[in-house]
Amino acid sequence: MRFFDTHAHIGLIVEDTIERLIILKSAKHAKVDAIISICNNLVDFKKLYKELADSSNLFFAAGISPTEIEHKSKDWQEQLEEILTWNKVVAVGETGLDYMKKTGSRDQQIELFIKHLQLADRNNKPAIIHNRNANNDILDVLGSYMPKQGAVLHCFCEDPTFAQEAISRFDNLYISFAGNLTWRNSYNLHKSAIVLPLNRILVETESPFMKPTLYKDVRTKPEFIHTTVEYLAGLRNESVEYVAEILFENAERFFQISIPK
Repeated sequence: MRFFDTHAHIGLIVEDTIERLIILKSAKHAKVDAIISICNNLVDFKKLYKELADSSNLFFAAGISPTEIEHKSKDWQEQLEEILTWNKVVAVGETGLDYMKKTGSRDQQIELFIKHLQLADRNNKPAIIHNRNANNDILDVLGSYMPKQGAVLHCFCEDPTFAQEAISRFDNLYISFAGNLTWRNSYNLHKSAIVLPLNRILVETESPFMKPTLYKDVRTKPEFIHTTVEYLAGLRNESVEYVAEILFENAERFFQISIPK
């Protein structure tokens, strides 16, 4: 059995490089054979990439989160275009819309989101999408600018009606569940995880956030991904081994990478 953590903020778990390498090694021992490293801005991305690019089970996404919109440089598009040619950079993101934290105006966030989607499409990369209180605008923008390689709604927090609407509108859109799927009161997520086709689901830890119930007293790490997979399998009344392998294959297909067994 193997696991794929599609969204982890490795740089936010700990600050020390050696401790970050230990976290990646521990994940490998826990059968987490692939991790997508996420940063919220390009400055942090470049630092982390320099530190960890040689780690065998780590791949990277690059982009500017909507929460960082007020801190982007003037040449961010040129920088990101170059970064997307680097080895092991497999996705654009995270990008999207965040109407909860209200950084920048709605129009500014949408403009930034569109530019990320255009960069993803031009460079044949999928997009990792952050969505907070922006369901309609997310779908509207994707309706015009969905990258040909697709997108994922990461750390999904919406209801099954929205989940089904989203995947019915776009055949290259995935839904990713994090540790909050394991929370007892996450009824909407439980229902979404049951009704969605398994081949459209990814899983993530959203490390160091979204602590799964089993590890509620510590910062989330990629090695905890098994708890979400196990919970998802239980909800769907399917074997953990089967669900883990399908989820892994989904992630390989989405990120256009192949991990040797």
